Amino acid sequence: MAGHSKWANIKHRKGKADAARGKVFSKIGKDIMVAAGCGGGNVDDNITLRALVQKAKGVSMPKENIERAIKKGTGELEGGQLTEGSYEGYAAGGIAVVVKVLTDNKNRSASEVRHAFTKADANLADQGAVSRMFQRKGQIFIDKSNTDEDVLMDLVLEAGAEDLKTEGEQFEVITDPNDYLAVSEAITNAGIEMAETEITMIPDLVVEVTELKQAHSIMRFVDALEELDDVQDVYTNFDISDEVATKLSEEG
Repeated sequence: MAGHSKWANIKHRKGKADAARGKVFSKIGKDIMVAAGCGGGNVDDNITLRALVQKAKGVSMPKENIERAIKKGTGELEGGQLTEGSYEGYAAGGIAVVVKVLTDNKNRSASEVRHAFTKADANLADQGAVSRMFQRKGQIFIDKSNTDEDVLMDLVLEAGAEDLKTEGEQFEVITDPNDYLAVSEAITNAGIEMAETEITMIPDLVVEVTELKQAHSIMRFVDALEELDDVQDVYTNFDISDEVATKLSEEG
C-alpha cells in the first residue's frame, strides 16, 4: 500500500514487508527488469533504474539479485518479458484504489485483480477515472531520531525537494520525480539514514476512515491485492483516524 503516509501506510506496510522480505525482493526485481529493459542497464544513464537500485539496497536486497534483474531486463538473461498494467476503482466508502501490475500473463493478472475487487464488494472504474486523483512524487521517510528538522529542511530544499512534513515519529520529504535522486543522494551524503524511500503516487485528497469496520474492510482488500504475485503496488487515498488506529494497535 502506498501513496499516503500515516499509520495505515507506515506501520502496517512495514510489518508486512518485514514478514515477507522475499516477496519484496521479487517485486523490486520486476521493477528493475522493466526499468533496465526500457532505459538500459547502466545506472549512471538510467535515472529510474538508479532509483530502484537505491531502493533495493535500502531493503538489503542482495547484490546478485539486483544484477540478475538488470541482466534479465536487458536480455542478457532469459525471463525479462514483463508487461505493465493498471486497474482502478473504489473500495468501501468510496476510497480510491489504483493497482499497478507487472506480468507475463495479462489475462491471469486481470482475472485475479477483478476477483479481488468482486470479493471485497469493490467497484472497478475506467482508466484515468481514479488515477487522476493522484500525483506521481518522490517520497522519503526519515526517523526524527536521525536528524534535526532545521538541518534536514535546509539540506533537502537546497537539493530540490518540494516539501518537508512531520508525520508522527518521522519526517516526510516530498520531491518531483525528476529531483528524487538528487534529494536522496544529498541525504545519503549527509550521513542521514532513510527509513523508506520510493517514487510513488500521492493522493490530492486524503479521506480519513473513522469506523473500525470500514478500516478492517479496506485493509483486508488491500492485503488481498498485495498478495497477488503480479501486483507491484496498491495506491489508496485513505488514512485512519487516531481513535481507529489505537483500536487496531490494541488488536495487534
